[in-house]
Amino acid sequence: MKTPIIVQYKINAPIEKVWEALTDQNEMKSWYFDIQDFELKVENIFNFYEPGDEKKYHHQCEILEIIPNKKLKHTWAYPDFSDLKTTVTWELQSEDGGTLVKLAHEDIENFKDLGEGFSRENFTGGWNSILGQSLKQYLEK
Repeated sequence: MKTPIIVQYKINAPIEKVWEALTDQNEMKSWYFDIQDFELKVENIFNFYEPGDEKKYHHQCEILEIIPNKKLKHTWAYPDFSDLKTTVTWELQSEDGGTLVKLAHEDIENFKDLGEGFSRENFTGGWNSILGQSLKQYLEK
């Protein structure tokens, strides 16, 4: 079953402000992850760990597509656990003075053999928390 995880929220902020939060590494660390090597450029590879000192999950991503104020698409991988990758697409759309943020995480089945920490439910909960709480609260404060 190749059904992507889809998470979307309306954020009461202009699209340009949402885009900046998604693509400016200084803003990202306020609501998402501290990504030191992030550069908004196709083929840029960036790396990060979950917050805290444990550094259990090395995330590695490569930017595939950029449409300013509309779309950011990148791979999502755990090179310490698997050679397989998934794809995350962030799409922005103006809606009633705010911004509809839609995230699609595709090929999540590639991680099905890596254990419970990589389950569809875990990713769905994580993305809902990141978009529906962290990003929303950061931009609507």
